[in-house]
Amino acid sequence: MAKPKEDQRGPKKDEAQKQKLTPWLAQLEEESQEAKMPQWPSLQLPAAAARRATPFALCRSSSSSVCASASNQDLVACSWQKEDEAQSLVVVGGGAAGVYASIRAKSLAPHLNVLVFDKGRFLSKVKISGGGRCNVTNGHHLESLGMARNYPRGHKELRGSFFKNHGPQDTMRWFSDHGVELKTEDDGRVFPVTDNSASIVDCLLNEARRLGVSLQAGKAVTGASVTENGKFVVKVEKRTADFVDHVNAKYVLVATGSSQQGYSIATQFGHSIIAPVPSLFTFKITDKRLADLSGVTFPRVKAKLKLDGIKKSAPELTQIGPMLVTHWGLSGPVVLRLSAWGARELHQYNYQAKLTVDFIPDIHIEDVKRILFQHKDHHASLDGDMHWASIPNNSLNTIALRLKQWMFEVVAKGQFKDEFVTAGGVPLSEISLSTMESKKQPNLFFAGEVLNVDGVTGGFNFQNAWTGGYIAGTSIGTLASSNI
Repeated sequence: MAKPKEDQRGPKKDEAQKQKLTPWLAQLEEESQEAKMPQWPSLQLPAAAARRATPFALCRSSSSSVCASASNQDLVACSWQKEDEAQSLVVVGGGAAGVYASIRAKSLAPHLNVLVFDKGRFLSKVKISGGGRCNVTNGHHLESLGMARNYPRGHKELRGSFFKNHGPQDTMRWFSDHGVELKTEDDGRVFPVTDNSASIVDCLLNEARRLGVSLQAGKAVTGASVTENGKFVVKVEKRTADFVDHVNAKYVLVATGSSQQGYSIATQFGHSIIAPVPSLFTFKITDKRLADLSGVTFPRVKAKLKLDGIKKSAPELTQIGPMLVTHWGLSGPVVLRLSAWGARELHQYNYQAKLTVDFIPDIHIEDVKRILFQHKDHHASLDGDMHWASIPNNSLNTIALRLKQWMFEVVAKGQFKDEFVTAGGVPLSEISLSTMESKKQPNLFFAGEVLNVDGVTGGFNFQNAWTGGYIAGTSIGTLASSNI
């Protein structure tokens, strides 16, 4: 047989191109033979998806789905075949809830293609939480009802089966089983024994990678829609480079925390959004009497928050616990809990409120007076000029009253460095808490702070993320397994 003539473009150029394409063509030929499909299926991209200026590898399925991976390692995890496209999950948000859910779903359905997109870095809030120690959960509230009481938004809805499905003990057991030793401190907060959040971050990311979850950082999901056959089309962008892709998926989990990104996706599918406001913040108080006390911690005080617009006294607006005096006002667990329970009202009234503090809550005011009177004749100096013996009785009464009912004017919200918890989001009435699935759109799930759930300080916000992520991951993994 006569040897065919070489292409006019030149043999050297053809040979170089052939060497570059050989591994890809071999893989595609093998897959197409197994699926009895043409080697290069037609790829119809939306006009916006044609823009690209990044070296991301494309995984092409036998239909029009496109998956962009950040490395060749991820290529294996997302090399979709036709039968796999119907079994794919896109997780929007790489925080605690999103990563935990992806691990659970992938462990239940190993064949499930799981892609997690985060516009920043994975588990960034986990890394900085608890002063870099990561308060994983709370070990003093192990029953569902007791746990639910610690959620200003969600305390009614979460007292059912939510924490029974995956509570603090289950969380602690999971991390222990995966090599992270934990400790429970006196106040119930649970930390890794290393006192380093990297122990938690590394554990989660290593487990996700081991299972084959594709973790793609620096990419934002900016939109989503549903096709006629019920598949999701998720728009992914990388704004640092001119990159837009569209990914097809059977399931979508929104776990974006308090990011506007998640709220936007939720509204695209008919969900309403309760306007988010800050929670867990300190109180700014301009009171000269506190100037000399800056840095002093009171281990146990009773503090009551009063707002002019609230006439009835809510029991949650009275808290007992440690309080810290700062150079801008008051902080500490008792203040943070009050800020959480009063978050919406404080926002409504521009963070103007009155705070009454009882510095010795375990001693009755009459006992305080009696103690002061008994020590009056000790002639101890009070302020360098006046002695106890010369203090009028009515002044002692004033001192006792001050210790028991010291009134402060809250003038603003302090800037707390860990202030990243918000009150607001997708209403719990619009999802099923037993599955975390949307009641408005099948196969759309939510978990974490994107919902109108927020807890007080002490590990409760992370537990909401673990539980919601676990339930969502279980639901998706079970659905994917049953659809094989």
